[in-house]
Amino acid sequence: MNIIKYIILGIIQGITEPLPISSSGHIFILKNIFNTNIFSDLNFEIFVNFASFIAILIIFWKDIVTIVKGFFTYLFKKEKKYFKEFKYALMIIIGTIPVCLVGVLFKDTIENTLTKTWIVGIMFIITAILLYLVKNINGNKDDYDITYKDALIIGLFQAVALFPGLSRSGMVLVGCLLCKLNRESSLKYTFMLYFPVSIATMLLGVKDIIEVGITTKLLINYFIGMIFAFIFTFLTYKILSECVKKGKLWKFSIYLIILGIFVLIYFL
Repeated sequence: MNIIKYIILGIIQGITEPLPISSSGHIFILKNIFNTNIFSDLNFEIFVNFASFIAILIIFWKDIVTIVKGFFTYLFKKEKKYFKEFKYALMIIIGTIPVCLVGVLFKDTIENTLTKTWIVGIMFIITAILLYLVKNINGNKDDYDITYKDALIIGLFQAVALFPGLSRSGMVLVGCLLCKLNRESSLKYTFMLYFPVSIATMLLGVKDIIEVGITTKLLINYFIGMIFAFIFTFLTYKILSECVKKGKLWKFSIYLIILGIFVLIYFL
């Protein structure tokens, strides 16, 4: 039965990580509904997050190699043909700064919301409304048209998503579309901003894993959960990609509205 639970959690992680529906919000709600410690296993959360990270890394591997190569080539050799990649890397750095600052300055405030389940329900509904409002937007900016102002605004959207129930990918997509990026560039930049945040979270989590330790039995369960998280993250990203490109973000709005109302009724 324990293995089945970890498989289910791996699937939940894989489905909710790339989609704009808040993976942390879903885990939090499940933890409160079923009142089981398995949903509070931070070590397992780190493992399945890593599995999702690897899946998304594979999807964007060519883009990442191009950006990193261009950044360092321009940085050290000043070859003009790599300036676009250099600038795009800077946009990723700038877009990541707000979430770092908010995470450090408002850590306690954000953690306090974890004790108020109804707030998560409201956040689901807010995410739904924002996704619906931008469903028809398709700007004319591509990857290399992102400005410093755009990166900062989009970064602020990502920072706000630290509150559980507000989807990181959803909020960043909203920010990108409002800044008039086209849908494909919005999708790409959304996940370029995912990598620094995910890496930082995992590095902080490694310390906890070392301090707490993991039994061999748990490690096996973790790896099984990771396999399912990896597979479902990979598959679910394809669904998100199609929905973004076809302007069908409203589908996630419907789901989140229903979920948000359920959470408010169930916990109030």
